[in-house]
Amino acid sequence: MAEKIRVGVLGATGMVGQRYIKLLEDHPWFEVTYVAASPRSAGKLYKDAVKNRWLIGAEIPAKVADLTVEDANDEKKALGKCQFVFSALEMGKDEIKALEAAYAAEGIPVVSNASANRWTEDVPMLVPEINYEHLNVIAEQKKHHGWDKGFIAVKPNCSLQTYMMPIHALIKAGYEIKRMVVTTLQATSGAGYPGVPSFDMIDNIVPFIGGEEEKTEKECLKILGTVKDGKIENASLPLVSSTCTRVPVVDGHTACVSLEFGDKKPSLEEIEKIWTSYTSVPQELNLPSAPVHPIVVRHEENRPQPRRDRETEKGMACVIGRLRPCPVFDIKFVALSHNTKRGAALGGILNAELLKAKGYFD
Repeated sequence: MAEKIRVGVLGATGMVGQRYIKLLEDHPWFEVTYVAASPRSAGKLYKDAVKNRWLIGAEIPAKVADLTVEDANDEKKALGKCQFVFSALEMGKDEIKALEAAYAAEGIPVVSNASANRWTEDVPMLVPEINYEHLNVIAEQKKHHGWDKGFIAVKPNCSLQTYMMPIHALIKAGYEIKRMVVTTLQATSGAGYPGVPSFDMIDNIVPFIGGEEEKTEKECLKILGTVKDGKIENASLPLVSSTCTRVPVVDGHTACVSLEFGDKKPSLEEIEKIWTSYTSVPQELNLPSAPVHPIVVRHEENRPQPRRDRETEKGMACVIGRLRPCPVFDIKFVALSHNTKRGAALGGILNAELLKAKGYFD
């Protein structure tokens, strides 16, 4: 078997960082050889740095437990210890942006879960099934900064993963989507740890998540955009109106979506056929973390449900139910995805697998 690629995790002691470490435990291509976090964790063994706050519900991977945590603010510490890093940093956006660029400048590619670089024009914001062609902007990004081997690629906001693949499938099939109304019901794990106080969530729904509605309404346009003149040019449609709520669910973001098509309108039967037959480059390349069926349609009147459906395709599928006509727009449906797998660490790993398969780590 070929030697595994050595990878690092920045923000390794946080919730998303822990998820990366657990998901990479037996990965066929990647092996965690470097962990970094805040200065207060630096110098400790990883198992001691996360003592009493390991959140994943399984044992700390043995190969990582005895690694020494380094200071994530010192990018030079990673030299020679890993070939690229996953960024799960939890700091201010300006700090993250500068630090990710510092790693890239040292020749270390950054596959980021953070939001700091999502709106940087020459940084691809990837959902591998949808906008794999955005990888083409990396050459211009490296040229712009004078980087040799380093670059930055990011994933979008976790809630978008809930419904972007079915949207893209319909657009790919030739149907223009003019307007979309989305209400998200987002799990508490999306707020990190310690996250939302339990007193706010028990017997309650919080109808506001700071910054989420702006992300929901705008990030989809970059994902659906095109690479032009070394930058990503955003799509103009669909127009999106969103309401984002926090609900008392641990994992699994749900979205209630209504769509208005252009002049050409598909039947419900055709929509389901488009969704259930949808595959893309990750499936063609047989990437290790890619779902065989990216979109799964359920017909029960009360599905999808987070507790029952979030682990579909190992947490990497978009599960859709309640597809029906909409009396205001054209159709409406309910969609679900696993926010800390597809929406966070495992989605980041799939991004890295795509980058590896396309030669970006060579």
